[in-house]
Amino acid sequence: MRLVFAGTPETALPSLRTLIDSPRHEVVAVVTRPDAQSGRGRKVHPSPVAELAEEAGIEVLRPQKAGDPAFLDRLRELEPDCCPVVAYGALLPQSALDVPRNGWINLHFSILPAWRGAAPVQHAILHGDEITGASTFQIVKELDAGPVYGVVTEEVRASDTSGALLERLSVSGAGLLAATLDGVEDGTLEARPQPADGVTIAPKIAVGDARVDWGKPAMHVDRLVRACTPNPGAWSEFRGQRVKVGPVRVVAGERLAPGQVVATKTAVLVGTASDAVELGEVQPQGKRLMGAVEWARGVRPEGDEVFK
Repeated sequence: MRLVFAGTPETALPSLRTLIDSPRHEVVAVVTRPDAQSGRGRKVHPSPVAELAEEAGIEVLRPQKAGDPAFLDRLRELEPDCCPVVAYGALLPQSALDVPRNGWINLHFSILPAWRGAAPVQHAILHGDEITGASTFQIVKELDAGPVYGVVTEEVRASDTSGALLERLSVSGAGLLAATLDGVEDGTLEARPQPADGVTIAPKIAVGDARVDWGKPAMHVDRLVRACTPNPGAWSEFRGQRVKVGPVRVVAGERLAPGQVVATKTAVLVGTASDAVELGEVQPQGKRLMGAVEWARGVRPEGDEVFK
């Protein structure tokens, strides 16, 4: 099939590579978000998907909106049979959805209808799911509600951050997306409506949502930090300065007051509503990422000081 692939971040790269290498399909163009500022220097860079496409000699389309007339005209000229989508990051109007004869097929990183929305992997970790996965489905106007073609499952490990889990899902999901497109092409695969029960929503986790509440139990703190690693980054305040917090280790049986910081030569512990947790890496505001022990040697926390 002639494909126009839509995607933006690194998460989409395994799928794009798989489809570029597929002997059954031809990626004639990619659609991605416009170039944006990134990195410490805030320089303007193309998206990871744009970079890969350009390396492969594939046309790159960067509409401000997917309903822009010039974009729609070019999309029609390309005459795609199908438009696979992985983390594109923008709404698709009906005028765009109507162009390919086999529609737009999205790879979504949950087992639908669970965790529809922008942050399914983060919410799976935050809510303690033991199993998650990825689904391919036909895009419709309602958010992530279209009929499903296929599913792969993935165990959520006790140490998983959202970054680590998403990396695994992006690889297994690439195989699922390719198999889905193969089945659509030869007519052996039919999408089935999502069940009405079991719908949960996974909205984007904002920076404000990533603030650690040390008055919660250790299990909640652990899940929040892992869910927000690497983005948007869990954080707390110490002496009025923001400190990003990396994954923690629950120290069973060790009790401290919520937020209380106790530093030894080998560990930094912080109290919660249940067991204390041991900090791993931290990043003070305006400084580099460092081990918690190194950070504590610099700030020398007193016995009654707390994270807030």
